[in-house]
Amino acid sequence: MRSLLRPPALIAAALTLTLSGCGFSGTQTQASQPSAAADTSQRIVVDNFRAPVANWAVESDAAYILSLSGCLETLTTFNQAEGKVLPSLATEWKQTSPLDWDFSIRQGVKFQDGTDLTAESVVSALNHVLDAKVPARAFNRTMISSVTTVDAQTVRVSTPAENPLVPYRLASVNTGILSPAAYKAEGLDPFGHCTGPFTPVSEKAKQSLTLDRNENYWGGDVQLAGAEIRFITNGATRAAQVQTGEADISLSIPVASLAALKADDGVSVLGADSPRTATLYMNNGRAPLDDVDVRKAIRDALDLDALAASVYEGAALPATGPFAPSEPWAGEKQDKQQQNLEQARKRLAEAGYTADRPLEIIAIVERAEFADVAAVVQENLKNIGIPVTIQSKEYASAEPDVLAGNYDMLLSQRNRLIDIADPIGFLTADYTCKGTYNLSHFCDPEYDRIIAEAATTVDTTERYKLYAEAGQILQDKAVNAWLVNEQATDAIRKNVLSYEQDPLSRYVLTAKTGKAAS
Repeated sequence: MRSLLRPPALIAAALTLTLSGCGFSGTQTQASQPSAAADTSQRIVVDNFRAPVANWAVESDAAYILSLSGCLETLTTFNQAEGKVLPSLATEWKQTSPLDWDFSIRQGVKFQDGTDLTAESVVSALNHVLDAKVPARAFNRTMISSVTTVDAQTVRVSTPAENPLVPYRLASVNTGILSPAAYKAEGLDPFGHCTGPFTPVSEKAKQSLTLDRNENYWGGDVQLAGAEIRFITNGATRAAQVQTGEADISLSIPVASLAALKADDGVSVLGADSPRTATLYMNNGRAPLDDVDVRKAIRDALDLDALAASVYEGAALPATGPFAPSEPWAGEKQDKQQQNLEQARKRLAEAGYTADRPLEIIAIVERAEFADVAAVVQENLKNIGIPVTIQSKEYASAEPDVLAGNYDMLLSQRNRLIDIADPIGFLTADYTCKGTYNLSHFCDPEYDRIIAEAATTVDTTERYKLYAEAGQILQDKAVNAWLVNEQATDAIRKNVLSYEQDPLSRYVLTAKTGKAAS
């Protein structure tokens, strides 16, 4: 466990870097443009910040690994820069009734095991996701009633109520399509059963995944012979490996490593606005954090300006709530959170809080800066009489206790558009009473009513107004303390060609990704 605090002068420093708003499209994605022809015999190494879990189950977060590796593909994709849903394994779609959407399946696509992609195989794959014991956050039976074949080339997705966001949901990596042979009694086997430009050939459990070029890829010639995805939870290690050339691409670079990487002539640092907020999750179902006044006191005690300027060295902006102010669903009321120690102490007194035990903060090690963030929060809360201990954990080991409600506070970050490229996924999974990712253990009937209404609202402007109402409830109830709005930062070697940064961490290796000869 680290408890290193930045120097006082740095903590007091003004915020020096202003990030542009993410808006609905979310980014100012940069791409590496090819300055030389790709050497198609080259392989590439990618350092990713998280290892797969759940035996490669597509309904789990393992789907992100399969997607960014260039293995798993979906019926649609969401282009972050354009803010549009685009064709992939489906060529077109239309809403044929208020409750039905029909998707035309791309012809001539083969799975990597040589079998054909058909409407029937798509229906089988999507029903495996719907029938999963642990439902996918973006695609489950609460919002999808059935998936059936209309004919040999058409799949129908039906919903229990009118749902304008079905094409967005089919872009979720959790709806990735694998061949029927992938689904075995003992679990899922993606090896050789994807449709993407790369096929996995071997893995070292929790260490790496090795892939080869798919010679028969439907989307055109693949520019790399293969790749290795390494699962490196330590951010400093990811940064060091791209600097030494051990890795060609490193994802999610910590702030502390940026200066050295930017000074390296062999490395390009890519930054994109991200709908991701570093968050101090608070267990609303466990004393003393089940008291809204205690939660508000914690929020009042935090100095977000100093946090952004010190730990994040100006590369993040203090949060104003669950959304970034520039997002079109944020609403007009986005007051900056100011530290107010006197008000915090008064709230604690009114709540009858006594420091019977220290509260524990779990700091997720995948984000290297969280150890320092935890130390700053610890010091802030000490000022109002709340003792805090810090425990550093990998997210995979912390998640079971957090989901079960056996924790006090958690430092983590959540991308609001990761499950579905619209905040309905985040707002439903994370904060409704039956939300499948409700780490905060928050439940409010009025909030649930608003989310249910938003889910069936076709008019985008009206839907965004409902999101703003829901966000205001989260803010008024001080469900969590939202700390800073972050950037997505990747680093690549300069001989990597046609790499396009995806701040949602879904797409890294594509058919176009290449590497110049060393």
